Amino acid sequence: MGTTNVKGLLFSIVLINLSLVGFCGYPRKPVDVPFWKNYEPSWASHHIKFLNGGSAADLILDRSSGAGFQSKKSYLFGHFSMKMRLVGGDSAGVVTAFYLSSNNAEHDEIDFEFLGNRTGQPYILQTNVFTGGKGNREQRIYLWFDPTKGYHSYSVLWNTFQIVIFVDDVPIRAFKNSKDLGVKFPFNQPMKIYSSLWDADDWATRGGLEKTDWSNAPFTASYTSFHIDGCEAATPQEVQVCNTKGMRWWDQKAFQDLDALQYRRLRWVRQKYTVYNYCTDKARYPVPPPECTKDRDI
Repeated sequence: MGTTNVKGLLFSIVLINLSLVGFCGYPRKPVDVPFWKNYEPSWASHHIKFLNGGSAADLILDRSSGAGFQSKKSYLFGHFSMKMRLVGGDSAGVVTAFYLSSNNAEHDEIDFEFLGNRTGQPYILQTNVFTGGKGNREQRIYLWFDPTKGYHSYSVLWNTFQIVIFVDDVPIRAFKNSKDLGVKFPFNQPMKIYSSLWDADDWATRGGLEKTDWSNAPFTASYTSFHIDGCEAATPQEVQVCNTKGMRWWDQKAFQDLDALQYRRLRWVRQKYTVYNYCTDKARYPVPPPECTKDRDI
């Protein structure tokens, strides 16, 4: 193929990817896909119930076990989402997790952890980002809706510039690439996507003061819309391809930073719903971690 044809092909790919971009610099609504297209059980498959031909799934927790599932493939950058309905009623001690992880010693990880509550108390959503095996970057928010009453979308946008965590298309956290400040950023370790439902009453609710009431078991978390749009990577050669700039929609300028509306929404979450932010915890960090200088800009 001649040079001109190659350039034409690359330009066409970019145009096709840009056509996927939707309102406010965010992709169009992800296409709903069944569980088995992208995922498989990772443990306690007998505690996973599939509904409507696999278009929905329930994870079940009782005294004997919780359950979990994982993506079939690993990815380096992309957009990952699923819709979830959390455990209702008295869910104290119960954690529902949705996260990306490279699963090695100096692993990278991007976490959603939904911390259960006593009846009538709001759920807390904890997010965390690990880079090169270092975490301790917790942020906690209350949600502005009851996540047990219906399905809501939870998603991650990850590229070489930033990691953005969304709830119903509202950005609730942006972790900027701070390599210029000496902070590692996930760029060379492919991650799988995981979800699990498990008992964590030693820490999850009020620091472990509220224990799981097993008389309310079984606990059920429900899932649908198992969307993945990422760069598949399992070999060093594929990692190199995924790091090639400009070939994927998430590399484009519109996704290298939040737009004005997204910043306003993130500030709204920060001002009204934030419970804890490690960047402002002076007792824990008398000198804030270096990446927090960019967090203050939000």
